[in-house]
Amino acid sequence: MLLKRMYDDRLAQASYLVGCQATGEAVVIDPNRDARQYLEAAAAEGLRITHVTETHIHADFLSGTRELAAAAGARMILSREGGADWQYRFATKENATLAGNGHLFRIGNIAIEAVHTPGHTPEHMTFLVTDTPASDRPVGAFTGDFIFAGDVGRPDLLERAAHVAGTMEASARTLFHSLRRFRAMPPYLQLWPGHGAGSACGKALGAMPQTTLGYELIANWAFGIDDEDTFVRAVLEGQPEPPRYFAEMKRLNRDGPPLLDGFREPPLLDASRLAPLLESGAVVIDTRRNEIFAKGHVPGTLGIQLSKSFSTYVGSVVPFDADLYLIVDDGVPGAAARAARDLAMIGLDRVAGVFAGRVIAEWSASGRPLGTVKQMDVSEAARLAQRGELALVDVRGRAEYAAGHPAGAPNVPYAELAGRRAELPARRPLALICQSGSRSAIGASLLRAGGLTEVVNVAGGFDQWERAGLPVERA
Repeated sequence: MLLKRMYDDRLAQASYLVGCQATGEAVVIDPNRDARQYLEAAAAEGLRITHVTETHIHADFLSGTRELAAAAGARMILSREGGADWQYRFATKENATLAGNGHLFRIGNIAIEAVHTPGHTPEHMTFLVTDTPASDRPVGAFTGDFIFAGDVGRPDLLERAAHVAGTMEASARTLFHSLRRFRAMPPYLQLWPGHGAGSACGKALGAMPQTTLGYELIANWAFGIDDEDTFVRAVLEGQPEPPRYFAEMKRLNRDGPPLLDGFREPPLLDASRLAPLLESGAVVIDTRRNEIFAKGHVPGTLGIQLSKSFSTYVGSVVPFDADLYLIVDDGVPGAAARAARDLAMIGLDRVAGVFAGRVIAEWSASGRPLGTVKQMDVSEAARLAQRGELALVDVRGRAEYAAGHPAGAPNVPYAELAGRRAELPARRPLALICQSGSRSAIGASLLRAGGLTEVVNVAGGFDQWERAGLPVERA
């Protein structure tokens, strides 16, 4: 048996290539849209991908199961559990195998059994793997978003992301019972989770790439709670707001992700096209570093730095049905290709063009003014807020805010600023604060692009606020 973990840092997402070296067959579990990486990895090991499967209908990235199956000529195996609302709607049309609890399939000498482990989602499967030449007992399990290193999958996404009202408590109770059943598995069982630290699919994911059931039984908080009601309260408490694009991912992954057929770098556009695009209301994202954007940018553009969280931030603030245009830093090789790939991983395929970073200088040279975002340190922000000369707004998530926030600051998460502009304090400049300064920088650019000019970014964020010993309140 050959096992290869494929990890995407920017999605904090793991997929797995499992191959039988005796027969040359392989399966990929939980692939993302980058089909080429799996085809190349399989070829390098002398394997051919015959099956593709996934543990559940994902919310945080666009599934590559359909993409890879088409590219490899492989059979899809998809869960048939979960009830009518969470069946894969494209499965029958594309001749996928629908697997229920206990479904067994083979990859050469490797036996894989699907075990229904609902809670994170109603249809969720865990895959037990047995290397039959070595033993008749399973060696490990691909747990997807069921069990992580140090955490378990959050059961609230169906309600908070997919907007299925009244489901999160019931899902939490279902998860509790799935965990109780699973703890009866052999403690030596290796666990290979679908996400690592940084994923929004849990609240305290560890960074270890794999673990064992025995270790999780003694180290994972979820296995330390034997009372169902206590578990429900604990698993639902403090879950971060899911990014807005999660709802779109659930729908697309259920109904059938569009085929991508490879990543394509967007065309380079002439600087003369920028002004007409902005006048037409097009979404133009400046991907340069936050501090560079703050010093000078084309008015009307959104400042979202090309970082590990780029796709999460963009997916939280832009519409999925609009063309996107990018401005990239000339000093960052491959920035356009990387940005387009990151966006395609969450289904934002409509990157219609890219402008080189020199468009900023050309804009200024033509006599048109550049926009700036004032940066303010926490001490000045606190002083001016206390005197009533500016309004401090905390743009972090609600759970972060409840755990501690600047005294007197209301909470409007950055992704909601445009839609809740009427709720923002009036007649005073706004000072936006987040944890470190990244989300508040995005929020400032959103408000300025919407015509609100008196907006500043609090540099260093709440981290620096606490270090400075400034007043903190807790909900």
